[in-house]
Amino acid sequence: MQCRLTVPTGALTDQGRATIQRDLAAVLLRWEGVSDTAFFRAQAWSYLTELPEGAQATAEDDAPRFLVEVTVPRGALSERRKAGLVEEATATVLAAAGLSPAEALRVWVLVHEQPDGTWGAGGSVVRYADLVALAKGQQADA
Repeated sequence: MQCRLTVPTGALTDQGRATIQRDLAAVLLRWEGVSDTAFFRAQAWSYLTELPEGAQATAEDDAPRFLVEVTVPRGALSERRKAGLVEEATATVLAAAGLSPAEALRVWVLVHEQPDGTWGAGGSVVRYADLVALAKGQQADA
């Protein structure tokens, strides 16, 4: 489970830049519906890629745009959960950039679903069923 936010340098507020990675990771975990445990928080990786000045523009203007890419195992997110993830990730990025909800079209969220058997960790292939069983075990321990 990982998310990557790509933004032009300087597009986030100082506070937003300091918190956006953990905030987006928390959004991802919430919508995946896994336990809020140290194990799952450690598996929710978040990357911030800042583009150099002039590296992002549209045919219309140079206003900053934000790209959130989320990668999850196929089956981890229902359509309802995807919609919630997109909505909350968008709001999180807007807040981190100090922008209003009226600027929501400047944030794009792409959900990449990794086919079962094509995700590996710790030197082994990790299947979605393994993650579900692990999540259930983590919830029982909580």
